[in-house]
Amino acid sequence: MISKSDLKNIKLIVFDLDGTLLNSKDQVGSETQGLISKLQEKGVTFSFASGRLHGTLMYHAEKLNINTPLISLDGALVKSIADNRYISENFIPARYVRKAMAVADELLLSIALCHSETIYYTEHNSTIPHLMDKFGAKYEEVHSYDDYINETLELVMVSDYKDNTKQALKRLSFPYTFGLNTGYYKSSKHEEIYYIEVRRKGVSKGTGLKKLCRYLKTGITETAVMGDWYNDRTLFETKAIKVAVANAVPEIKRLADFITKRTNEEDATAEFLKMVLDAKK
Repeated sequence: MISKSDLKNIKLIVFDLDGTLLNSKDQVGSETQGLISKLQEKGVTFSFASGRLHGTLMYHAEKLNINTPLISLDGALVKSIADNRYISENFIPARYVRKAMAVADELLLSIALCHSETIYYTEHNSTIPHLMDKFGAKYEEVHSYDDYINETLELVMVSDYKDNTKQALKRLSFPYTFGLNTGYYKSSKHEEIYYIEVRRKGVSKGTGLKKLCRYLKTGITETAVMGDWYNDRTLFETKAIKVAVANAVPEIKRLADFITKRTNEEDATAEFLKMVLDAKK
């Protein structure tokens, strides 16, 4: 349970987007929009922590008048809006990008390089824009990856060969590589399509949040986070106030200080924002 004193002391609120702040139509509820504006007048700052690319967060940030740096690619990047300055960036070492490309070529996997604003793919990997689940991302076909290796924040590998995908995962994990985080999952939208996501070790929404708080000089206990999915777990393992929406997975609900009665389709974030506003009146 969250005390009124805790609510009154909140200075920063960080939203996950998909499944939390946004409904299935990629919209922010009108009640939430109004409450954000009122809380901004009272000095509360807002930001996002999302698996999306930085460039795809800008539309909602501008609509909500959010000027705080944003956490994108599940923590791989914390980047300001006003001057596009990197607060924290976690590029994958070039030698591992090249190794992943070689593994993908050998095992017949498609591969894409994710930068802060764009996902790059080659003609050989032309299925990438149709199979990847990066909502609203900008895709660009390039002749070669050579000029894009050094600023890669995330690698995504895609295949309909489950065994090949698992073999690639093994070859990009310890002890064959060091300093990387690798994730494997099956697509929820495309039948029999498997993904590998690769980032630098230690990268998460939680580490991104701590870097954002340090930059803003805001205490983690003066911060609230809202989420719904497994990639929000590291946010919910910090000392921030943790709010799960009603449609959140059980793991996130177990870690939450408060669970809304409403889902993301019912503007769940407004339920918590009203509590904060009432405490600050």
